[in-house]
Amino acid sequence: MFAKKKETPAKLALAPLEPQRAATPQAAQPQPAPAPARPKPASLIAQGLTIRGDVVGDIEVHLDCVVLGDVKVGKLIVGPNARIEGSIVAQAMEIHGLVIGAVTAQSVRLYGTARVDGDITHEQLAMEPGAEFQGRSLKFRRPSPSPQPGQPAPAAQAPAAPQAPPSASQTPYNHSAH
Repeated sequence: MFAKKKETPAKLALAPLEPQRAATPQAAQPQPAPAPARPKPASLIAQGLTIRGDVVGDIEVHLDCVVLGDVKVGKLIVGPNARIEGSIVAQAMEIHGLVIGAVTAQSVRLYGTARVDGDITHEQLAMEPGAEFQGRSLKFRRPSPSPQPGQPAPAAQAPAAPQAPPSASQTPYNHSAH
């Protein structure tokens, strides 16, 4: 009824590293295709920690702490307990907490608990009811292609037009314009 099972070694999740082999003249042997890259898990920095300095990396980061410095990462999730005082640059960003500083990302989402005090430069911006945002919303400007060597430079260009006309709240109402 209760028989003792043979102990078998557990399978390793990762393959052990092979020892380095000396270079041999048999380099013509076909090498196996490399394994597909695994997605990197998000780095989580939890509540109760204060970072004084910059956070830089090309990964997904979930911050739920205080950061006194700039943040430049691949994807950023600002947790509900987070406070970031500095500029933020990321490919995509979700904000649940407090950000004091400029925000730049292709995609920015402000959740209901988010508070942002600074300009947001974006391609896509979404705000849930309850989110607070004090600053300017600036649309990304794609850089114009630079002239290739051997091609004539374009003629003198007209001065750049302003980004956007002032909103109705920024200009007085003009009765004679109708």
